[in-house]
Amino acid sequence: MSVAFRRDGDEEHLEPKFEIPIPPGPNLVTARGLALIAEQLAGLEAQIAGLAGQGEDDPNLKSAKRSLRYWQTRQITAELVPPPPGGTVEFGTSVTFRLNGKERTLGIVGDDEADPGNGLIAWSAPLARAMMGAEPGEVLEFSGRVDAIEIIAISIG
Repeated sequence: MSVAFRRDGDEEHLEPKFEIPIPPGPNLVTARGLALIAEQLAGLEAQIAGLAGQGEDDPNLKSAKRSLRYWQTRQITAELVPPPPGGTVEFGTSVTFRLNGKERTLGIVGDDEADPGNGLIAWSAPLARAMMGAEPGEVLEFSGRVDAIEIIAISIG
């Protein structure tokens, strides 16, 4: 039989596991975001300690170590941004705005802290970038519409 038709095992044909991608740009964080990174690291270190007896080939251990490398990198590169003064839309502010007739409030936070379902968007998101530097009462362009966003109020946090 030709070697081309011989298969020793499935392991040689598995997709490789790559590192978790790091978002481009600076790693801006709020004080809350920095605390969340520390929580992630503590949880992963505890998980790895619990899996230590499983052997280095254990997929759960490999996954936990990959996540640990990601969060260690995020902690090392974190740039804590001081609370903003609050007069304009900035990193660390909450902004109430009207978009397409619907009023919403979103906090602008770091990439890892973002949770749109809970009202937190990353500073690098298109919506946040469109609002940066705006003051209450301003009407902004977004998604091809000249008057898409109206800034209603800005608060810290």
